Amino acid sequence: MSCVPVVVDDDGVEACANCGKHGSDNCGKEGSAAVKLKSCTACRLVKYCGVDCQKAHRKQHKKACKKRAAEIKDEQLYRQGRERPEGDFCPICTLPIPLPMDEHGVFNTCCMKRICNGCDMAAKDRGMFDCPFCRTRYPDNDEGMLPMIQSRVEKKDPAAICFLGEKYYYGHLGLQQDMRKAVELWTEAADLGSIEALYFIGNAYAFGEGVEQDEAKAAEFHTKAALQGDVESRIKLGCHEAFLGNHNRALGQFLISANGAQ
Repeated sequence: MSCVPVVVDDDGVEACANCGKHGSDNCGKEGSAAVKLKSCTACRLVKYCGVDCQKAHRKQHKKACKKRAAEIKDEQLYRQGRERPEGDFCPICTLPIPLPMDEHGVFNTCCMKRICNGCDMAAKDRGMFDCPFCRTRYPDNDEGMLPMIQSRVEKKDPAAICFLGEKYYYGHLGLQQDMRKAVELWTEAADLGSIEALYFIGNAYAFGEGVEQDEAKAAEFHTKAALQGDVESRIKLGCHEAFLGNHNRALGQFLISANGAQ
């Protein structure tokens, strides 16, 4: 059988790619001898009547399946993630914070919200020197900042866990530099939904910091972040493609990054 769903009549009835058994939406109903076909989840090119037929057809289908699966993954990568994630927007004015966000925004450890410099300055101009989002008083020093972070970490706040990982990475706030610990925290934060943590893990694999260097894994984590709108991860993917000599693919990534950064 071919690797394309088989059409057996003018009604467009499909058949199992291995045994040719007809499929029907009426499967299981009285008077219906057809079976319910299920698509190959990787490529969606073919359908099977069961696991046995799928396994039997695997050797013949494998090459076409891998090729189409890669194409689907590429289509998804260049189609999704064109809008910046929610965390890139100031929670006060709701405008996107310009990149790099560390230079154009203030990250507040009390509520784990990044405020744009404009809103931060506007609050100070009105005489408000506490957090303009949650109104919590800023800590006087690093010693006062760490308990704030830890309290949010205990509540499984992914932004707080990611932020603490960054502090272990650099050895800030009186913490001893520990890159392995940083990666562990970023992994936990990523599992809880932190896009920024995916970016940091990708960097760790790219440079072999806290983990064994692995460019493929770096691209995997940067891809996960890019699909969710992370511009800096998209730039990393562009650099990776350029390094591999895939200049058209690199250009595509950079163009998406440029549009997303606006």
